[in-house]
Amino acid sequence: MTGLGGVTWPPAPIRTDRLVLRAPEARDRPVFIELLASAEVHTYLGGPRPRDELERELPAVPERWPGSFVVDLDGAMIGQILIRRAPETHRPAASGKADLGYLFLPRAWGLGYAQESCGAALDWFDGVLPGEPVVLATQTANVGSMRLAARLGFAEVERFRAWDAEQWLGLRSPAAPPRRPADTLN
Repeated sequence: MTGLGGVTWPPAPIRTDRLVLRAPEARDRPVFIELLASAEVHTYLGGPRPRDELERELPAVPERWPGSFVVDLDGAMIGQILIRRAPETHRPAASGKADLGYLFLPRAWGLGYAQESCGAALDWFDGVLPGEPVVLATQTANVGSMRLAARLGFAEVERFRAWDAEQWLGLRSPAAPPRRPADTLN
């Protein structure tokens, strides 16, 4: 399967010091339902979906498409990272760019897992699609997400209204390509 500009999917699992980013598996379905039905997780995302609806509609292997990573801690899913193309929308600054999104179980909040896993996903993205910018949108009221965006290198492009709240759109410029020895000044 390919996506995100022809990148082969899924990639080999990405390992960090504490986490593994991997493709979704059938065993992750209950956690996807928990994430999508959680009022706490969806406080800044327009609200949760009804659990019974998710039980009926979610496939046996959820979200198995390019750019969807399960964040795994000690063999159990604690969150999801999404890197997908932003749709052609009324937000010209985001249209067509790679868009980073993430959801984590509340018990995983405040422990650095989001920064560690999003950083690893962005490093992977820079390796497979060098030179591509990435956008991230969050509600300005979501203080934790705003801090994470800054730590990941996103800079504000614009603010707008959605879900009856002020939203923030940040842009992370592409990583500079590695310098070759011939490019180094003595």
